[in-house]
Amino acid sequence: MTSLPPSLAVLALLGLAAPFALAFNAEDQKPTYGYRDTPYLPGGQWRVHDADRPLPPVVDPGTPDLDPPPSPPPSDAIVLFDGSSLDHWHGDGGKPAPWKVEDGAIVIVPRSGSLISNQSFGDCQIHLEFQTPSPPEGSDQGRGNSGLLIMSRYEIQILDNYNNPTYADGHAGAVYGQTPPLVNACRPPGRWQTFDIIWRAPRFKPDGSLDQPAFVTVFHNGILVQDHTQVLGPVRWRDLARYEPGDAHGDAPILLQDHGDPVRFRNIWVRPLSH
Repeated sequence: MTSLPPSLAVLALLGLAAPFALAFNAEDQKPTYGYRDTPYLPGGQWRVHDADRPLPPVVDPGTPDLDPPPSPPPSDAIVLFDGSSLDHWHGDGGKPAPWKVEDGAIVIVPRSGSLISNQSFGDCQIHLEFQTPSPPEGSDQGRGNSGLLIMSRYEIQILDNYNNPTYADGHAGAVYGQTPPLVNACRPPGRWQTFDIIWRAPRFKPDGSLDQPAFVTVFHNGILVQDHTQVLGPVRWRDLARYEPGDAHGDAPILLQDHGDPVRFRNIWVRPLSH
């Protein structure tokens, strides 16, 4: 059983400490979401959580009248959740898994802490299904918020963005705080949604410095939202993600984030990939 790496103290700043991000346009006083005092991302056009960055266009991914049952995993997949138990997971600091299993789904117990896979992964394919609460409560980052942290460090945002705007790099399917999704492919709250992810882990030199950054491809409800996107570094809130000296690591667990909302998960599996 692998405990959470010390570098993840950043989560205390990210999820549970993050207030709703509401700014106002000085010209027309219409509310927008995000910040105007954060560092610029590479390229210098947009800030982290930029209030003025265009939102991803909405694409209807197609929502069936009834949610289909989860599809069986591939024969070579490592199944982390099959609807029955949390045997493949633990909580922060190696504690027992703090969430519950209900009607074949994992349900976040708000404010109980993270859920972390017992097994570590490097390059991999990840399949995960999630459902944000219905009826929805809250707005902006306070509505159906969670996160998939690959290698416990690099976040793909989970959020209810169905008729719920937020800053662009905080939308569902974003590399949080770095790259917005190409489109907003959210289904309505209460409907099952899918992430299918191809992850290429960062490589580090023998001295611990970065040799090659991570790259990620994400399909949200079958629609491409990240296309071999370079990952700038471990997740940060209101700060520029970067690989710091001492960040070098090997394979690491998957982490599901508790942001205070009872998001549900099912059908989680991983296929390790060769480099």
